[in-house]
Amino acid sequence: MVPVFLAMISRHHYTHALYVFGAAAVTDSLDGTVARWFDAKTELGAFLDPFADKLMLVSAFITLTIAGNFPPWVLGIVLIRDVVIVTGYFMLVFFTGDRIPVRPSYLGKASTFFQLAAVVAALARMDASMPHEFNYLLYAAAAVTSGSGLHYVYRGLLWLFYREPEMFE
Repeated sequence: MVPVFLAMISRHHYTHALYVFGAAAVTDSLDGTVARWFDAKTELGAFLDPFADKLMLVSAFITLTIAGNFPPWVLGIVLIRDVVIVTGYFMLVFFTGDRIPVRPSYLGKASTFFQLAAVVAALARMDASMPHEFNYLLYAAAAVTSGSGLHYVYRGLLWLFYREPEMFE
């Protein structure tokens, strides 16, 4: 749904973009719920689902930053966190030789919630000026995103600390 979402924003159909964004969020939630109910979770799904979520969120943050709705420093925090997490994950896999389960933390889920809320709020108000309270939502999203990034780095270092990397065997 990312291309449809971006097409709606590029044509300044913000209400439609909001509907597409909402539909993507609902179907993503349903997909995860059905997978858990029927115990149909796969390792590929555990990798691709967060990747698709991040692709949608990062696309939204980039387009909304270009449109002037988000300050560039918020986009920077979101991008740096995601790059650090993905790079750290692949480095851990490389150095340990282990397949590391992808499990979001509570801070990671809170980060996603605040990022989603910021995108929804921005899309809902694209044609009007943003209220002052919107800045608090952006600050909260930035703070929780930063905190979750640090938490994932901490978890990765713990994982590495308790396993002897293959390169040292």
